[in-house]
Amino acid sequence: MGSCWKQYAGCVLFLFTFAGNKTMALGLGELWDFSNPELSEQRFREALETAKGDDALVLQTQIARTWGLRGNFDKVREILKPLQSKVEAANAEAQVRYYLEWGRSYASAAHSAESQTPENLEIAREAYHRAMAVAKKAELDGLAVDAIHMLAFVDTAPEDQVKWAKEALAVVEQSSQASAKNWEASVRNNLGYALHQMGNYEDALSEFEKAVELRKQGGNEEALRVAYWMVAWTLRAMQRTEEALEIQLRLEKESEAAGKPDSYVFEELEALYKARNDQQKAAHYAKRKAELQP
Repeated sequence: MGSCWKQYAGCVLFLFTFAGNKTMALGLGELWDFSNPELSEQRFREALETAKGDDALVLQTQIARTWGLRGNFDKVREILKPLQSKVEAANAEAQVRYYLEWGRSYASAAHSAESQTPENLEIAREAYHRAMAVAKKAELDGLAVDAIHMLAFVDTAPEDQVKWAKEALAVVEQSSQASAKNWEASVRNNLGYALHQMGNYEDALSEFEKAVELRKQGGNEEALRVAYWMVAWTLRAMQRTEEALEIQLRLEKESEAAGKPDSYVFEELEALYKARNDQQKAAHYAKRKAELQP
């Protein structure tokens, strides 16, 4: 969870991109372990030994992605560049996955602010738009949502993020594919976050509460805690301090029980106790937050 509390979608949405894909025959979801890119690369390389044609191209895009998760974007492009001549003749899925990873090598949640130059953002924007167009035409709904959500890392103004989140949500709502449906909680989180940034707390809260209900169905306790955190964060912004405090105190207990105490919970508890003029407890949580930070 850690640094992903507020931008959770950008950190973990990729967990859902393979479930129920319309054309996927490789079983990429079974090969991926996003917490262990090195292991994932090993699995993809083993699968590549017997893969042919477009399947081999798809596997190479995923090998490139493992390096993106490790923050080595030069390596990503080194892997992808030799594939350029094969992309246009490949099937839709291979094209989309290629363009996605090419774009992600220039703009993503993992990039430093100084790397996001106008030139790099334009390269990423073009790649994501191509991925989105091909995916939509081929009715690869999950990959279309992936491409749309990545555009929010290029167009970072809250108004643009609302636009892209709503477009992604439209694809999710009209789709019958699990690969798209599995994105809904994260897309609503993105929409809520952008609305929160714009000061539209009522609508943000509505989206976060919908995300909570969806996370309850998913069985991922950590993702559910994140969803509740977003609700409490917004309640504090609305000066509904007692409601926010109740949720954050519960999250403190749940995170501790899971062996994952989180500095963002402590940060919110510090702010909430300051709002109640309880300086002793505020100082306690400030100390706890500092102990977890490097």
